[in-house]
Amino acid sequence: MQFPKKRQSDEMKKRDDGPIHITEEGFRRLQERLDRLKASMPNFINETRRTAAFGDRSDNAEYKDAKSTLRRTQRQILSTENQIKRAVIIASGPSTSGRIQLGSTVVLGINGGQKTFQILGSHETNPALGRISFNSPLGAALMNHAAGDIVTVQAGSGSKEYKILEIR
Repeated sequence: MQFPKKRQSDEMKKRDDGPIHITEEGFRRLQERLDRLKASMPNFINETRRTAAFGDRSDNAEYKDAKSTLRRTQRQILSTENQIKRAVIIASGPSTSGRIQLGSTVVLGINGGQKTFQILGSHETNPALGRISFNSPLGAALMNHAAGDIVTVQAGSGSKEYKILEIR
């Protein structure tokens, strides 16, 4: 009897093996997460062993739950280790060229007001906190520009102009 081959999910097909641009703080958080996951493994292994002793594994819901948790944790460990291997630390602070780069903090003028953004990799973005990806429309438009430049960004509702007031 042959079993059908497992199809790769769309998520697996889209997996990116390129570099992960991350701050030192983000890298430290990844390492802490890996340490927590590895520290939890003995408990999950013991729980799986304990529930396996209940008998028939095909009808053992507790065993299935414990095994599922163990597998999920193993996948998270592998994923986190992969992210750590691919990590490229972003240098923070102003660039020597005076141009916007990864890690730059930018003060922009828009509609008479000011907004401040930090340009980071996609793993650490949080627009509500002013942390945008260099791959986002605004982040990509700002890259390699200098203070005083005016940048136009196409948005769904039209275009917006931003004046670069300061680069930190």
